[in-house]
Amino acid sequence: MGMSGSILPLACIVICYYINCGAATEENIDGIPWIPDEGFVIGGNVSQIYTPSIMPLLSTLRYFPDTKARKNCFVIQVSKGSKYIVRTTYFYGGFDGGKEPPVFDQIIDGTRWSTVDTSQNYAAGLTSYYEIMVAAQGKTISVCLARNANTASASSPFISALEVVSLENSMYNSTNFAEYALSTIARHSFGHKSSFISYPDDPFNRYWQSFIDTNPVVECHSNISSSDFWNFPPPAALMKGITTSRGKELRINWPPFDVPDTSYYLALYFQDNRTPSPFSWRVFDVVINGKTFYQGLNVSTEGVMVYGSQWPLSGETNITLTPASDSPVGPVINAGEIFQIVPLGGRTLTRDVIAMENIARSFTNPPPDWKGDPCLPKENSWAGVTCDINGGFARVAKLNLTNFGISGLLSDSIGNLTAISNIWLSGNKLAGKIPQMGNLKELTSLRLADNELIGSIPSFLANLPKIKEIFLQNNKLSGLIPQSLKNKSGINLRISPGNQLEM
Repeated sequence: MGMSGSILPLACIVICYYINCGAATEENIDGIPWIPDEGFVIGGNVSQIYTPSIMPLLSTLRYFPDTKARKNCFVIQVSKGSKYIVRTTYFYGGFDGGKEPPVFDQIIDGTRWSTVDTSQNYAAGLTSYYEIMVAAQGKTISVCLARNANTASASSPFISALEVVSLENSMYNSTNFAEYALSTIARHSFGHKSSFISYPDDPFNRYWQSFIDTNPVVECHSNISSSDFWNFPPPAALMKGITTSRGKELRINWPPFDVPDTSYYLALYFQDNRTPSPFSWRVFDVVINGKTFYQGLNVSTEGVMVYGSQWPLSGETNITLTPASDSPVGPVINAGEIFQIVPLGGRTLTRDVIAMENIARSFTNPPPDWKGDPCLPKENSWAGVTCDINGGFARVAKLNLTNFGISGLLSDSIGNLTAISNIWLSGNKLAGKIPQMGNLKELTSLRLADNELIGSIPSFLANLPKIKEIFLQNNKLSGLIPQSLKNKSGINLRISPGNQLEM
């Protein structure tokens, strides 16, 4: 739990993507340039939504009907180490002729983020959106949709819009983003009846919903514009507040719904609403569910924030602001944010990620789910890829694309998968030469039969210490069979029929 006062000037946002899924052209909507999703995703189909008076952003979507795909990923170029807010937006619109929206999972990089269930909002005619704040572990961020046990076989994961916006380094910086992400639970501006604050008031396009209860509402007489409010709440979100009379406790049930039993990042924002003067201050204690959150908080017209970075909550949340005996006026609160702390699910070793991405690029028609993290989450690894997890990193252990109909070349990068034991690529249309794989000390089985490989059989195969079987039949190989390979004992070597080899 900590404290911050004042707000930094609005800063330049370095990277932002506003992606209108399924759209054919770029469109400026409310001052934001929304771009098509072409180039960010492979596969899926586009559908138009014909709901009357629908917002332009929701008039198209992309859906993924392939039931064999373990996940369907959008991949965004980012700056490694920087923080981003990622938002996914969903409006079903009956695109598949059904009445109920499908239920599915969303994944960010290698972490299962949440389940997408938009049924309740859709029945009320509302859009659903999900937000998470993450730090880029590499040069890309992947946002993926995946079927789960509740996804009906005839339905398809879908998405209407995707946003990825960079954040200032100071924002939410008490969180260890190397180990955790922050999934948005609620973000409210108190005292507003119906307004919805976002861009351009908030340059990061965070959504500040309105919150009001039976407590009195006050308007602030000064904008916050000073220099060190970590989370950059927009001044518009603090222009009203909830208060009570002098000497009375202010009690609020917020967020206005029950929350699961876990740990949260909680930020509360305060500003004395009166005209700035030496007397424009108030002091009170902040208590959440009977536990002291901050004692003796002094709130002036410059504004102040208090936060808890690992705060346990469960069910209903009660916030009590108790004034000091000499405070000239009652407590006030202007805005709040609450995020569920999401432990990151690990990631695949960078060396293996680069190798697998290069292999995917060398294939003319890689499997459609070969995007995002190759290994994680484990149930959503790339098709044909099996991984082991050691020391927090996943490693590619097996590659089995037998009879997948893959064409193209086999990249030299396969020789960088130093933890792999099985490479099974028989029954495809792979051309070119067998690449260098002399570093694969764990390789026990190499099956490349029934392809269109050319060139000679490389001698390094005989030097692989754990190799037990090599299947090369029915290719277009030529030249001499290495004597070292013919002399190697304990190996199942198949080189015929097919090929044009000299014995």
